[in-house]
Amino acid sequence: MFDIVLFQPEIPPNTGNLIRLAANTGCRLHLVKPLGFDLSDKQVARAGLDYHDMACVTVHPGWDAVREALAGRRWLALTTKGTACYADIAFRADDVLLFGPESRGLPAEVLALFDAEHRLRLPMLPGSRSMNLSNAVSVTVFEAWRQNGFAGSA
Repeated sequence: MFDIVLFQPEIPPNTGNLIRLAANTGCRLHLVKPLGFDLSDKQVARAGLDYHDMACVTVHPGWDAVREALAGRRWLALTTKGTACYADIAFRADDVLLFGPESRGLPAEVLALFDAEHRLRLPMLPGSRSMNLSNAVSVTVFEAWRQNGFAGSA
């Protein structure tokens, strides 16, 4: 199943929501430090409900560590600076889906590692700045999972 990487997430409820998403879809969630909160934060726990023990969550000390841990895989960066539509790519079951922090998105030095076809964008109306992180991840994961026949679902 897919690996979701949150690069320096900042808002506890978004991460809690994504812990729940990971538990319900079989994705693995990777958090790249520094985090904008402590994982024991009440808002993380509340948003994740009782799914924390059902999700595979790994915290990495930094960008180099997560890249090493998931080396050899196809990485896709989701960004408002992308030109390829997320629905136009053929997702593979072992893809790594990278998302940036809520307030600023992925930094230029990280985006520079991805060519145009691996920088994906969710369509939005003109003038829209960005989508909520947990919503963007959910939309992307469910499209990727749909393309893979909802493998493993009941």
